[in-house]
Amino acid sequence: MAKDSDGPITIKKYANRRLYDTSSSKYITLDHLADLIRRDIEFVVIDAKSGDDITHNVLTQIIMEEESSGKGLLPTNFLKEIISFYGGSMQKMVPAYLEDSMRSFRENQRQIDEALESAVSQGPFGEIARQNLQMMKAARDAFVPSKAAAHDLGGATQSDPGRGEMDALKRQVADLQAKIDRMSPED
Repeated sequence: MAKDSDGPITIKKYANRRLYDTSSSKYITLDHLADLIRRDIEFVVIDAKSGDDITHNVLTQIIMEEESSGKGLLPTNFLKEIISFYGGSMQKMVPAYLEDSMRSFRENQRQIDEALESAVSQGPFGEIARQNLQMMKAARDAFVPSKAAAHDLGGATQSDPGRGEMDALKRQVADLQAKIDRMSPED
């Protein structure tokens, strides 16, 4: 994750389960923290009473919220495998392996995107292919947002986290409509 010049944002969690963003002096939600992650913004969550770093627990809570809201990403068998590693001899190796695997996955995703874009843009129908590729990426990102896509859709305000994404989608629709208008024969 990217770090600000001053380091990560400090979030305080109070006994009443409320989260307080010390950089903006506002109370925030778990959804806001998930948005920060998607935009590659570094943060740390501190227990307001004890001063302990509870970032790991809060991240796990975000995953639980996402999974229970019907946005399941983690298959049951995968979760069982993870649980089976707790207390075993592999427990210390699994976190690094998972981090490396996710880093490789993201890099492969980026390389595939670049290869597709390069291959498609070379032919005589390059512009049409680029437009189709952009639409496919938008559709993919609607279901599995990458950090870059989430960053591009940033601009959401803390009072209305979905507004920035909605504005970005409206801009995309308007851009597509303009392209269609340019392509259609004039009457």
